[in-house]
Amino acid sequence: MSGEKVRSFLMEHGVRYETRTHPKSFTIGETAEAERVPGEQMAKVVMLHTDEGLVMAVLPGNQMIDLDKAKAALHSTSVRLAAETEFSPQFPDCEMGAEPPFGPLYEVPMLVDLALQSEEITFNAGSHTETLTMSLSDYLELTKPKRVDLAAS
Repeated sequence: MSGEKVRSFLMEHGVRYETRTHPKSFTIGETAEAERVPGEQMAKVVMLHTDEGLVMAVLPGNQMIDLDKAKAALHSTSVRLAAETEFSPQFPDCEMGAEPPFGPLYEVPMLVDLALQSEEITFNAGSHTETLTMSLSDYLELTKPKRVDLAAS
């Protein structure tokens, strides 16, 4: 089962979550539509390649990342979008492009955009046909991310 690492982690910590299935989708917009969830509730993963290696950025699904803001937040001289082939080996229990927003579980540093503020968040559960929904407060407590402004204006 895809994303098993996240499910096990949530169960281990006694965190309530809901799993839903939908027709195969490859973009966060398609997934939001299939799940009938507003874009701002979707937690979108954007993988970055920096001077220090991979970094996971998590933004609301209706936002785009500003690479200059990411570069400043990371104090890095170089930040670019990572190619799927660069990061997919880091997520062996996930389909390529459906990584859940749990960087620490996969030994990837993580930033979460300040605009991610919905009471609940929905995200890919490691596959293109399944999502998990959980409270934002539980998510932030478990992942303890650095919260920064990453969204393009």
